[in-house]
Amino acid sequence: MVGEIGIAIAVIIFVIAVVTLLKAVTTVRQYEKGIVERFGQYKETLDPGLRFIVPFVDNIAERIDMRETVIDVAPQAVITKDNVAVTVDAVIYYAVTDPKAVRYEIANFRFAISKLAQTNLRNLVGDMTLDQTLTARDQINTALRETLDEATDKWGVKVVRVEVQKIDPPADIADAMSKQMKAEREKRATILSAEAYKEKQILEAEGDKQNTVLTAEGDRAAAILRAEGEAKAIEKVSRAAEEFFIGNAQVLKQLEVTQASLQDNTKIVVSDQSKLINILDMLKEGDKKRIVPVEK
Repeated sequence: MVGEIGIAIAVIIFVIAVVTLLKAVTTVRQYEKGIVERFGQYKETLDPGLRFIVPFVDNIAERIDMRETVIDVAPQAVITKDNVAVTVDAVIYYAVTDPKAVRYEIANFRFAISKLAQTNLRNLVGDMTLDQTLTARDQINTALRETLDEATDKWGVKVVRVEVQKIDPPADIADAMSKQMKAEREKRATILSAEAYKEKQILEAEGDKQNTVLTAEGDRAAAILRAEGEAKAIEKVSRAAEEFFIGNAQVLKQLEVTQASLQDNTKIVVSDQSKLINILDMLKEGDKKRIVPVEK
């Protein structure tokens, strides 16, 4: 009987030891930080890895995700400065920088930052006209991020960025804006078409002008070349004619003098290199006999 009681006590002690050991050992994931409380009061923050706590005294109250996280802000109706109701929504990207603060400084961080974002969106969009809200998204994103980051700093949270997803005007205004944009596109298309036609006409006119100029220059160059050719031909003809007529005139004069001399039966003695030898064929047979060539 005593032995059985001893065995039972030993088993109980072993079970308590195993449970105690399991309670004392915990694992914190790489992207987490563990908030440890002792009797409901903050004790420490556990880093990632295998960690030990005092069993039945300490417990991990919460595991804080340290990764960048996104919150989708619910769409809401906002009145612009020119009294147009638009629907606006946004997304917020944040990361926890102080696990203790996000655990104890704010009861429901996600709900709080969502409502804070909606409130500031109403303020920002309410100070702008519809046209400004549609063209100033970057400005709205920057202003909202700065406001939220300043407000959440004491909560141990860093607002990384804020993106306005959409700004939707009423259906009738959206329809009118669509028609206006279509008219603007058609206007730009017409202007571009007119400018293209104008440039085409200018290019064609410049091409015709250049073609005319080149043709005229070609004709001019051809005329100059023809004139120069004709001038050179005339010059050659003139020189040939001058040489021919002058030489023939001299020969004719010598022939006349020779004939006049021979009329008196005069015998003429000339050098065999004299030009008169070249005109002997022009004299009568009797005159030829009275011209006696002498070799030098």
